[in-house]
Amino acid sequence: MVAFANLTEEPGATLEGTGFTGREVRESFVLAVRRYPIDLVFYDNHRDSRTALANAEDAVQRKVDLYIQYLDDPATNVKIGQSLRAAGIRSLAINTPVPGAPLYTLDNRAAGRIAGEALSEYGAKNWRGLPTIGVIVGNLRAQEHRIPDRVQGASEGLKRHLPALKITPLETQGNPALVGPLLAKVLATQPATKVLIAAMDDASALAAKSALESAGRLADGAVVGQGVDRSVHGGMNDRKEIDPSNRGSIVIGSVAFYLDRYGYEILPIAMRMLRSETVAPRTVTPHRLITAANVFIEYPPYDMN
Repeated sequence: MVAFANLTEEPGATLEGTGFTGREVRESFVLAVRRYPIDLVFYDNHRDSRTALANAEDAVQRKVDLYIQYLDDPATNVKIGQSLRAAGIRSLAINTPVPGAPLYTLDNRAAGRIAGEALSEYGAKNWRGLPTIGVIVGNLRAQEHRIPDRVQGASEGLKRHLPALKITPLETQGNPALVGPLLAKVLATQPATKVLIAAMDDASALAAKSALESAGRLADGAVVGQGVDRSVHGGMNDRKEIDPSNRGSIVIGSVAFYLDRYGYEILPIAMRMLRSETVAPRTVTPHRLITAANVFIEYPPYDMN
């Protein structure tokens, strides 16, 4: 028996500074476990220390064989790791370590760098010799989501092909509605300038596109988001920003975080642990840039619903 304690399944609550929800993470485990001879027990940590501790204690009483812990509270994870070890139960951590347990984790700095490099390459290829600035927009100081690492990677990437690029940070405190006014001020002071925009989430990327459109500056901008949630790749019948039929969009792509595939990524690691095979102490999400050219490879239309 394997237990999965999810970070939160509160309706509308998003995870890791992206647009993904805990329910999408849970659904990925529900679908992925069909491939394996595993009885999977689900818990909801509710992003709460007491609840997480109670969930772990219940799993100990059930005598589960493996506990998959998703909680962004290092101190509580230490306590849970101790409890599980005392009961002889192995554990596997997601994004925040549990001491002694293998970790499956995002690499926010790498994800940010992928976005920045894509924008830098675009600017160097299409706007060489033209005045160009960089903008990084989003919930930039959100340490709980490790967004500062994402910002650092984006800054490094933006300068890859444009080392003299001036970069302006725009802090939204997690409110995409602030993207428009903040970006409008930048655009007003840079009337004849191209703008490379690294958005720290997909909602901010779409808001940046709207701001450029409102200012009549679509031709002056290029945007890359983070996450690749449904707001940009859509369902079968949704309007899709990243789509082969929308190659002219200034949102040239978004960096995939794949939270909606965690079950498919993490359960194979769990199976190796159950078979007492050696697993890497740290496995990193395979972040990649999703564009109109490859979105149907990563998110085929039949898989979008």
